[in-house]
Amino acid sequence: MRIEIVVFDGFDDLDAFGPHEVFSHASHRLDGWSSTLVGVDAPGTVTSAHGVVLTVSEVLGEPDLVVVPGGGWFTPGAGARAVADRGVLPQRVADLSDRGTIVASVCTGAMILAAAGLTAGRPAVTHPSAIDALEASGALVRRDARVVDDGSLVTGGGVTSGIDLALHLIAREADPETACTVAAHMVYPPQIDLETSAPA
Repeated sequence: MRIEIVVFDGFDDLDAFGPHEVFSHASHRLDGWSSTLVGVDAPGTVTSAHGVVLTVSEVLGEPDLVVVPGGGWFTPGAGARAVADRGVLPQRVADLSDRGTIVASVCTGAMILAAAGLTAGRPAVTHPSAIDALEASGALVRRDARVVDDGSLVTGGGVTSGIDLALHLIAREADPETACTVAAHMVYPPQIDLETSAPA
């Protein structure tokens, strides 16, 4: 499974790095799995919400799973708000969804998916600060959920839920044992039941 996590100026650090670390650990245990941080539409440098300057050499391609972080939704001209308003990433994500890519978000990354039209009429969650905005976009908000799985659309709540989202997807797409092994290696107690994420 090729996983691409999209980073952009103002992305929240843990929204991207948390899932990336989880998926990277899994890639050492699962054949064919990889996790890459990618840019929206060009290689270059991006600066996170907390000042980390990151060089990305690849741009969003055609992964099996794309993860969209949040950050800066309530800061005009920065972060997820700027990315949603610009429209390039929402369109790319919508196109990928149409082609069968699993689309996931962490925190206010769900608002970018809302801008793509992917959350309307579907269960989803985001950071508590943006819950009302997500609901206003037409999503069927699950306010108390940490991870909401609607098949091809998987959303995580605030910040640290990205770790649980990644563990959930490993359990769902591979097996709960690998997800539990990764969680133990990271000394992270999962906040969700990984056994219920098992493939059908």
